[in-house]
Amino acid sequence: MQAQPQPISVELDEKAAEGIYSNFVLTAHTQSEFIVDFARMLPGAKKAKVFSRIVMTPQSAKSLHVVLERTIKKYEDSFGEIKLPPQKPGKADAQSIGFQTTLPPVEEKGKDKKT
Repeated sequence: MQAQPQPISVELDEKAAEGIYSNFVLTAHTQSEFIVDFARMLPGAKKAKVFSRIVMTPQSAKSLHVVLERTIKKYEDSFGEIKLPPQKPGKADAQSIGFQTTLPPVEEKGKDKKT
């Protein structure tokens, strides 16, 4: 006999409920973790600001991928295909707003950047 899954209670405080807008996402991974930085970047800006960093296990990252894929399919079934702007092959740099596959060097707050 298989045990029934117990419902999970989720707490969402007022600050978290406001959400964080992100139009720029950076990802990286090691053997044991995936890192996802959610940032915001204005068109023409040379710098993006990270507002949230999520670190998760590879299993959790893959589960997130499955859930997002399922959710996007439901959205498109209801509202139509989500169109993506054309990307130049091999061109995912800090000048384009969107998703990146590696994390750039992070400028620490309060430290002067030397060139």
